[in-house]
Amino acid sequence: MTQPSITGLEVNAATNLNPRYTFDSFIVGSGNELATAAARSVSKNPGFAYNPLFLYGGVGLGKTHLLQAIGNEVAQSQQRFIVRYLPAERLINDIVQAIQQNTIDQLKENYRRIDLLIIDDVQFIAGKEKTQIEFFHVFNHLYQKNKQVVISSDRPPKAIPTLEERLQSRFEGGMLADVGPPDFETRVAILHAKLRESNAILPKEAVEIIAARVQKNIRELEGALNQVLAATTLHKNAPLMPAIEKILDKTTRNQRRTTGFKQIVKTVSEFYDLKESDLTDRSRKKEIVFPRQVAMYLLREEAKASFPFIGERIGGRDHTTVMHAVQKISKHLEADEGFRQEISMLRERLYTML
Repeated sequence: MTQPSITGLEVNAATNLNPRYTFDSFIVGSGNELATAAARSVSKNPGFAYNPLFLYGGVGLGKTHLLQAIGNEVAQSQQRFIVRYLPAERLINDIVQAIQQNTIDQLKENYRRIDLLIIDDVQFIAGKEKTQIEFFHVFNHLYQKNKQVVISSDRPPKAIPTLEERLQSRFEGGMLADVGPPDFETRVAILHAKLRESNAILPKEAVEIIAARVQKNIRELEGALNQVLAATTLHKNAPLMPAIEKILDKTTRNQRRTTGFKQIVKTVSEFYDLKESDLTDRSRKKEIVFPRQVAMYLLREEAKASFPFIGERIGGRDHTTVMHAVQKISKHLEADEGFRQEISMLRERLYTML
């Protein structure tokens, strides 16, 4: 096995893009096929294919890679285009600083010159009233001028709490595409690609056991591979497969941990922008009832809690109320793909907390 190499590519100061992120280096699988096709279409015809393009999905599934691949492709093929990639936190900081320095008009004018604006993790502008107002005006200007806007989030627009309705409407007016978890074959392909990139070698059975054991997201998959490569480089004469099994036991231990009442209530309340007490009191407000039913469902499915236990802890309710809630959420999952994605994100957040 050879020592991994380190790439020396740096972020472009003008565009904020990392040249490593290209379509050629992105592994396409069943979970991201639609999102990839939409991203390629936008890169070939910015401003007219899908505008805006809104990619959503859990942490570590490749959204940032796709966003930057669009930017790099357009920057190369349309060299007169002004391309900017901005994490949402950078957008917020720019607006806050401009307000403090009384330069907000100049900032908006700078944004309006952009031909391709890419905003990553837009969910972070939720609750930031001034940022949402200014971004709405910039968005409208770019859209009316047929300038391309590409956005990513960890959830669909309708599931972002405290997002202004007019922004939600704008986001949903273009193309929504989810980036799902990679299947086994895609995980294997990703590992082989990373090995080629690092100029490293592992036996086929070693790659497949990593892919089988690490299923959560691509970042954890790459992290497990890096740990295996580092360990096998240090201990060249040790038996390979037992060493890999030992490393993966440590890497995946957190994935096998169970969750409980406190973690589920905390995760659901944060996801829906509620107080934890909202889920356990007797309120019948619509914006609280549904998240409460989701919490009941997750308590049953993930914590394996009994119906009486759930009812007692969620406001002293009868077990039949809990049964009804679990059945309702189960049926909703069968009928609504967007809601299935929402619950998938909740599960991912839940086990990330552990």
